[in-house]
Formats: sequence, C-alpha cells, structure tokens
Amino acid sequence: MHTLKTKQLLLAVIGIVTLVGCSPKPATSYVITGQIQGLEEGTGVQLIPVSHKKEKPLTDTVVVDGKFVFKGIAEEEPRAVHLVVGDSYAGLMMVENGKIDITGKAEKMEEKYKISDLTIKGSPLTDYYHKLYSTKEQLNQLYDDYHAEYKDLLENLGQARIAKDKTKTDSLRSSDEYKAFEQAEHNFFETVSNTYKQVVEENKETFWGPLMMITFTSYLRSSDEDRQWYETLSQTAKDSYYGQKVHEEIYPVGKIGSKAPPFTVKDEQGKDLTLADLCKEKKYVLIDFWASWCAPCRKEIPNLKREYVRHGAKGFDIVSISIDQKREDWEKALKEEKLPWHNFIDENGIADTYGVQLIPTTYLVNNEGVIVAENLRGEDFSNKLNELFAE
Repeated sequence: MHTLKTKQLLLAVIGIVTLVGCSPKPATSYVITGQIQGLEEGTGVQLIPVSHKKEKPLTDTVVVDGKFVFKGIAEEEPRAVHLVVGDSYAGLMMVENGKIDITGKAEKMEEKYKISDLTIKGSPLTDYYHKLYSTKEQLNQLYDDYHAEYKDLLENLGQARIAKDKTKTDSLRSSDEYKAFEQAEHNFFETVSNTYKQVVEENKETFWGPLMMITFTSYLRSSDEDRQWYETLSQTAKDSYYGQKVHEEIYPVGKIGSKAPPFTVKDEQGKDLTLADLCKEKKYVLIDFWASWCAPCRKEIPNLKREYVRHGAKGFDIVSISIDQKREDWEKALKEEKLPWHNFIDENGIADTYGVQLIPTTYLVNNEGVIVAENLRGEDFSNKLNELFAE
C-alpha cells in the first residue's frame, strides 16, 4: 500500500512538472484575421485608437480573397481601437498579442457598410472591454425607452417649433406631460453619470478606469466634477497611457503667455500660409475654431463681425478654422454667413494640435504669435479688444 501511494505521488509530481514544462509561452506578437462576409475586394480596414482626439490608424490593411489580416506587436499596455471597414464603424476591440479571429456580415448601404453578427474570438481583453461597454448599451436602451414613451409629445413639440408656433410650443412646454418628460430626462442623465462613475470606480486600480472615462464620454472638461472623478483613480491608473490621456484633458497646460502652436493652411490659390504669415503686419489676430453645425459658434458671429469692423483698420484680424467633416457643409455656411476674414477648413489636425475639446474655442494672439487671451465672447471679448487697442 505504501509503495502504491508512493507511485501515485510520484506520478502526480511528474504530471505537474510535465504540465508546467509544456505550458505555452506568452505570445510576443499578434495576428488578427478577419472574414466578414459581403466585403468587396480591396476594401480598406483600419484599427483606429479610441480617443477624444482625431487619431491616425494604429494599422491598416485591405480585403484580399475575402479576408483581411493585421500583424504586429502589441504595446506593453494594450490599446483599445475602433475596427473601421471602409468608412463604416464595425466595433470595439483591444489589440493584444496572440491569435485573434474576427467574423461577421456586411451589407453595402450606398457608400457605407452595415456590419452585423460581429464576433471577436481569442482576445480576453476584448471580452472584458465589451462587458464594461455593455453598460453604455443598456443606458442607450433606457434612453430609447423613455423617448418612445413621450414620442407623440416630442413630435408635436418639434412640429410646433418648425412652424414657429410659439403659442403651441409654450402650451406643450407648460403641460404636465412635458414636466413628466423633463423629470424622466433628469433622472436618465443622473443614472448615466452615476453608472459610468461606478464602472470607473470598480476599475480604478488599472488602466481600465481611465480608458472607460474616455470610452463613455465625448470629451472631458477642466472642471471640478471631472477632476474629482479622475482623482478617484489609483496612481498606477493615473500613470498608465490612458491615465495620462485623461490628465491632459482635465488639467490642460495654461496657454496665455505662451506661443501659439504653429500651423500651415492653404489659401484659395493653393498657396501655403503659416500662422506667422497670417499675423504679419497685424497687431492682434483671433484664431477661431468653429463648425457649421455649432449653434453657439454661429450665434457669436455677429459679435465677431462687429469687432472686425471696429478694430480691423487698427490691426485686428480673424482666422476662422472649421472642424466640419464635409467641405460642402462648411462652404454652405460661409455663403450664408458671408464672413469677411480668413476662413479655412481643418485638414491637417490643427484643432488637435491646439487641444480643442469644445467649440467655439478661440485664442487671441499678438503679432509674435503669443496668446494674450482665450475663449472670450460677447462683451468680454469687446472689452479685451478695447483694452488692447487703447494701449
């Protein structure tokens, strides 16, 4: 009996040693293979970093024989990316070393693809990312549910606004049903804020915390609320790649008194113009970031026109840079607004260079390109120019 137990123990030890000795080595590179039915040959496929800024693709490839393949070495800290097929968003994933397989279906809808049944296998980090992201999907459903409940009210209100029927608009807005909708709206956004912060709190020890702060939001503000959110993170999380990204947004480096980042744009004749060129022979130049769809931007235009007329002859100029994605939208807005100063569309990531998070964003610079004021509007802007040109 003693001999049998000894043999059993020996075999068990040998088994453990064998398992350890045969355990696979950690992968040192990644191979991501995709087979999405319905994609045309030569369709471009990109992995674009998850970020609040406009990012260049981490890597890209094309569909060949119905498949696409990415090969490379993942960063020491995994990166979250958007899988983009042609010009169409397909899904979220993490890039980690190992063999990852992507399958799904694609249906061509005019110039874009509709992606369905997307499955990503072989990436445990992607599985966890999707688990965290499912919180946002649940909240989206909650949003759809309460908007469906008040569908008729919202449609009637929208029609009244289009018709400019103030009597009907005021009547609807003062109704008990509208007040109930406002309460539901308030409750929803409270739920969103509390839920997102709970997910970040539960993942505050690692890069997942700040990554979800970026994933859940369109931008982060330099505000007490967002800074308190950030300060719940561990030091490890703050030091991570995504922790540093969050820090850059909520603790932006002060710009007043520093040189405005240089940039180059092209005029109507295709000639390159630098910031220095635009400031030449001027005393002060306003760099104005805006877009055709931005209501506050367009509301500010009459104020800018007034100051341009008042101080233009004294050496004041404006350089408007649109972040519109479609050139035709920008050109249409220019015709409507009839802006008399320099206008360019941002094709070189100038807004990213300036760390623009919201629009309108403005920087007033002197003829040496030094920033003397930022984000002044209306009366505050007028007072600042009066002060500067009185000197």
